[in-house]
Amino acid sequence: MSEILVLYYSRTGKVAQLARLVARGVEEVEGMRARLRSVPPVAPVTEVAAPPEPDDGAPYATRADLAECSGLVLGSPTRFGNMAAPLKHFLDSTGAEWASGTLVGKPAGVFTSTSTMHGGQETTLVSMMLPLLHHGMLIVGLPYTEAALNRTSGGGSPYGASHVGGVAGDRPLDEDERILARALGRRVAEVAARLGARP
Repeated sequence: MSEILVLYYSRTGKVAQLARLVARGVEEVEGMRARLRSVPPVAPVTEVAAPPEPDDGAPYATRADLAECSGLVLGSPTRFGNMAAPLKHFLDSTGAEWASGTLVGKPAGVFTSTSTMHGGQETTLVSMMLPLLHHGMLIVGLPYTEAALNRTSGGGSPYGASHVGGVAGDRPLDEDERILARALGRRVAEVAARLGARP
């Protein structure tokens, strides 16, 4: 089995829900398995190191996960139209992988969640693409042949899967957002399979 790494940071749980749906989409492709990983929070002043494993949710990612994957789907909540600092912090630590070409030629996709419809979803998705392009990855989006992309009144764009959580964070993922998250995982896995699914 080849693995697609679904790597995310989630503070309120909405991005984690999207990650699980992306993983389901990955596993709809024969011969593919999802590897769910998260990143620990960061703070301006560090008093104690993060534990080696989170109390709940997906294990924290290591750089070995990058070497062992056949593709990558990256998720983050929006922070002022950009990816959250914990995910950026992890990506900033991948200089050795950049230098050795660990991710070159592998497919990648991105997903996010915001409180409001115009809370920076598309800029956040693009902000996650930039380091992936520097790593030589092949960006996979969502084409308009995905019917849910044409009818969504919540999240979802050609740049990737997304969710509008509401100002109070109480809006559940709607059916179109769920469909598009699975479609993104499936598309990255399908492209990896076509490329020969090498780690």
